[in-house]
Amino acid sequence: MLLCLRSCAAGTTSDTLNNGGNITDGETLVSAGGSFTLGFFFPTGVPAKRYLGIWFTASPDAVCWVANRDTALSNDTSGALVIGSTGILRLLNSSGQAAWSSTTTSPAPAAVAQLLDSGNLVVREQSSGGNVLWQSFDHPSNTLLAGMRLGKNPQTGAEWSLSSWRAPNDPSPGDYRRVLDTKGLPDCVSWQGNVKKYRTGPWNGLWFSGVPEMASYSELFSNQVVVLPDEIAYIFNATAYAPFSRFVLNEVGVLQRLAWDPASRVSNTFAQAPTDECDDYAMCGVFGLCNVNTSSTLFCSCVVGFSLVNPAQWPMGESGGGCRRNAPLECGNGTRHAPLECGNGTTTDGDIVSATNNFSEENMLGRGGFGKVYKGMLVDSKQVAIKRLGKGSRQGAEQFRNEVVLIAKLQHRNLVRLLGFCIDGDERLLIYEYLPNKSLDSFIFDASSKRLLDWATRFKIIKGISRGLLYLHQDSRLTVIHRDLKSSNILLDLDMNPKISDFGMARLFGENQQEAKTSRVVGTYGYMSPEYAMDDGTFSVKSDTYSFGVILLEIISGSMITSTHFTSFPSLLAYGWSLWNDGKAINLVDSSVVESCSPTEALRCIHIGLLCVQDNPNSRPLMSTVVSMLENETTPLSVPKQPLYFSQWYLEAQETGENANKSTNKMSVTVLEGR
Repeated sequence: MLLCLRSCAAGTTSDTLNNGGNITDGETLVSAGGSFTLGFFFPTGVPAKRYLGIWFTASPDAVCWVANRDTALSNDTSGALVIGSTGILRLLNSSGQAAWSSTTTSPAPAAVAQLLDSGNLVVREQSSGGNVLWQSFDHPSNTLLAGMRLGKNPQTGAEWSLSSWRAPNDPSPGDYRRVLDTKGLPDCVSWQGNVKKYRTGPWNGLWFSGVPEMASYSELFSNQVVVLPDEIAYIFNATAYAPFSRFVLNEVGVLQRLAWDPASRVSNTFAQAPTDECDDYAMCGVFGLCNVNTSSTLFCSCVVGFSLVNPAQWPMGESGGGCRRNAPLECGNGTRHAPLECGNGTTTDGDIVSATNNFSEENMLGRGGFGKVYKGMLVDSKQVAIKRLGKGSRQGAEQFRNEVVLIAKLQHRNLVRLLGFCIDGDERLLIYEYLPNKSLDSFIFDASSKRLLDWATRFKIIKGISRGLLYLHQDSRLTVIHRDLKSSNILLDLDMNPKISDFGMARLFGENQQEAKTSRVVGTYGYMSPEYAMDDGTFSVKSDTYSFGVILLEIISGSMITSTHFTSFPSLLAYGWSLWNDGKAINLVDSSVVESCSPTEALRCIHIGLLCVQDNPNSRPLMSTVVSMLENETTPLSVPKQPLYFSQWYLEAQETGENANKSTNKMSVTVLEGR
């Protein structure tokens, strides 16, 4: 274990470095509560290299932050940390040259540096309660403390990430980085150089999907993802009685959660990731299976119907090549693409490229969890929408298969039609009918566009979605659970008829099957039912009923499920139920249609929506009942109970002092990709 030593035992009880002051080698700052110390240290066995750092006072080897990681003070005990008149900290060597300095965009005529009891070194204006000009928490080393952020500022591009030490006795930046991937749902990822080594899976609102054990730590630590215009970040906080805890990205790329044991005066490993070889990202490659419990010396094997791409390399541990299909897909005529049945001829790949102007940005309609969607014009002037799945994504390949197998067998006026598909190596294309009015969310959540949807149109859309779901659940030859139903997956044709799209996450049920469980929760938080998001991934037709209820209430209100403008309410569901319970449900109707809507229809829709989002799936109606309730005013409606799914989360957040609005995740993302 690394033992960090101060050059002498001398110290100071002050936590503040005043304007124009300095501390030299042998002097320290100690936070007001005594938890953290700032001073000079040298790593074990390397006394010639000295660093300025912050460590946990009870355990000097627990160095949490290092200022001069790249520029050690060599053979120099006369270094000094000084604070200048403009509020900039400088670490000077014996020659008076700066080995490290802080930065600030707002210099102050008088500033002080203070070591807080959180372990954060802040530079602030000297006046009481003065603005913070710089803080060490914005510049992490290899350690994440309670209250620190892991993430980025989307507006400035600034990133808060961890980087490993080069070696146990060398704090210079090593090979490994820990970042928060913010392209979709926030997801913690470890990198070794440019190689992805591990990921936690996306944030589901309570924990990272691939780390369900986070829930068991809730009595000691709270976890939060903040999604704001200028900040997307993961933060953990500790309860008052929790031991001192920190995340450390060690020199071999393992993220350890270390907890201090006052009795034994050592830091114990509370948890770590990856936990075993199968946690390594893409360990067995495409179509590969990893099993650490096998009796074989090889962890990797292939799924049924596939065989090793490079069998000679697997015994040597080179399993990343993955597996390939034993029998080729029956794509017709020996080609690798299925012909599009449009016009009198067939469509080839040189046609798709031409139709999309070589997949130009001008032709892009949008992007989803697995790729981009482009508008195309085929040679017979037929317009299509072409989804180009991301190359090399195993989840993208799974989605592709799901779409081709499912949509090809499903035909309904309220489902998007799949016209064809193409495969060429890693290139996978799905070709759909083109729907000119794009997605439902682009209307109902846009201040100007929502006015184009009068009440009659909204009611028509609600009924169309319900009929499409009824077909999936009951009337088709297959019982299909969509699992990712949301406003952005409802497309609108020229006449504003709704069509359910994106079946990449859908699952089939057997004839007598009522529900299933999955170890991989997929979907979008807010639309996912509580039993699916929080109770071991249980899903059924009632999971889609829940999602439909959310969409119904969004259509009526013109507000997102996770909207934060409902004062004192954590979500649209809680706000809607409160209004309904108080006899004021009509106040939920979007102001742009409230004057022209049918109050009877609107109130009935709100009532139905609340029934669909009941916490207990047995209390939710089947879609056959929903369709009947929407189309027949004489169908009786039961009394809904208060949805506690969001409310309970909100109350817990308030009790722990968290900002409920900040922890609400507004991002629309899909799935946990296999590691």
